[in-house]
Amino acid sequence: MPLAATGELVGGAAAVRSAVAAFNVITLEHIEAVVAGAEAACAPVVLQVSENAVKFRYGRLLPLARAAVAAAERAAVPVALHLDHVQREDLLRQAADAGFSSVMYDASRLPYAENLATTRAAADWAHAQGLWVEAELGEVGGKDGRPPLDAHAPGARTDPREAHAFVTASGVDALAVAVGNAHAMTERTAALDHDLVKRLADALDVPLVLHGSSGVPDGELTQAVAGGIAKVNVGTALNAAMTGAIRAFLAARPEAVDSRTYLSVGREAMVAEVTRLIGVIGTPRAEASPTVPEAGHPRFTA
Repeated sequence: MPLAATGELVGGAAAVRSAVAAFNVITLEHIEAVVAGAEAACAPVVLQVSENAVKFRYGRLLPLARAAVAAAERAAVPVALHLDHVQREDLLRQAADAGFSSVMYDASRLPYAENLATTRAAADWAHAQGLWVEAELGEVGGKDGRPPLDAHAPGARTDPREAHAFVTASGVDALAVAVGNAHAMTERTAALDHDLVKRLADALDVPLVLHGSSGVPDGELTQAVAGGIAKVNVGTALNAAMTGAIRAFLAARPEAVDSRTYLSVGREAMVAEVTRLIGVIGTPRAEASPTVPEAGHPRFTA
């Protein structure tokens, strides 16, 4: 199936008050698991590569990006590629040629005026390349080892009036908002401000994005989507599923040395989590390609 466009997937979901799941990938196993999980759910999905993932891959974008493109093109459901949390200008400028249809340009660490100016410049360049652009206002804490902000700290929540001004002036196509969520949570204890989600949805004419969704309980996610969230980012939940499955496998089989034995277990754990979370989010079903694997057919073949 041809690569899908992130903007079209998110816009289509927003139009019916639903959301698309976007999963951060680090390894080929992540990529395969996200695609297989989306196929099992018969739903579109977004593969996300973050700047931190690129750093982990020796600073090289193309090896992981090309693997994602190949998997997306072979998928039986629509799959889009998104470059996430980009701060480096040189990385931003690699996006279009690497197969990405969208970028999240992250200047949220900067004061408002600098965030706006740098985001505007990034959006102008990206739009000229045909890229859909997401930005962040308010601070979704917990990234790069930093602790989440206190819920009542200045800047910890996105202000609707400021958000409207920011979106209008920056020209971005979607906005990641801080509504009680945080990155890299390993326990699902986040309590979202659903009144704020609704006020932001009413104030803006672009889709809202929820980062740090791994720490959000199922019921909170479902309610957030009903309130106006149209793209739900997930990363840590996949890593937890993979690591937990591999840890249990190796504890039971300390003699194992073939990495395929435990990586396959980790991959299947991620497949299950992807399928489950898509169901929680309630992404509308996609019309499947005729190439959908039949029941019992191996997913991961050349």
